[in-house]
Amino acid sequence: MHPLALVFAYGLLTAMATGLGAIPFAFVRTVSPKGVAYANAVASGLMLGACFGLLVEGTESGTWPTIIGANLGILFILATQQILLRFNVSFGSLGSVAARRTLLMIVVMTVHSFAEGVAVGASFGGGMTLATLITVAIAVHNIPEGLAISAVLRPRGVSVIGCAGWSVFSSLPQPLMAVPAYLFVDAFAPALPYGIGFAAGAMVLMVFVELLPEAYGQASRRTVALLVSVSLAAMILFQRFL
Repeated sequence: MHPLALVFAYGLLTAMATGLGAIPFAFVRTVSPKGVAYANAVASGLMLGACFGLLVEGTESGTWPTIIGANLGILFILATQQILLRFNVSFGSLGSVAARRTLLMIVVMTVHSFAEGVAVGASFGGGMTLATLITVAIAVHNIPEGLAISAVLRPRGVSVIGCAGWSVFSSLPQPLMAVPAYLFVDAFAPALPYGIGFAAGAMVLMVFVELLPEAYGQASRRTVALLVSVSLAAMILFQRFL
């Protein structure tokens, strides 16, 4: 196989793995308002855990670039919220508020995928063994990210196939960015901590501004906090032993 085709295939593998996160929702037929709150809580914990891993990874390449990137990610979400508020946003049968939140979630996770795509492409500079390890690690890491996306979409009436499709869609930047990162690894490497920080900042703000307020308004605050804490700890441990 041509090297560029192989790099693209590895990136596509990581993207497809994200769709596996929708599988648990194939066994859930209806979701109550409390179920929506609990799903948001789990998604919040998984996203915060992913942010922790991203910040650790980013600071290893550059502390200040990661911090700058995180602040840019926060500003990006604030700006995106204002833009979405100016339009009558629709997403399937969802109301405007739920549609805005759903689209914002997809935007956040899609932006996050750019940094992962660069990581896949750059890893080929260290040989096939390193590239395979990094690709498998990101693919496995993407499954709970797909679960987080599905936890937001499924309770709002999106089909399981739709959840899987949007999850994969959010990861499509991975194969698209893997090839140029492989070709121009020296040029992409300095930008990686900025991208990682950007993704972390965007996800943190999404959790605290969108997901958790809705969860606290629909279910017991104690239960929501417990689910966030447990899923956060599970995600950190998952990344630690991956």
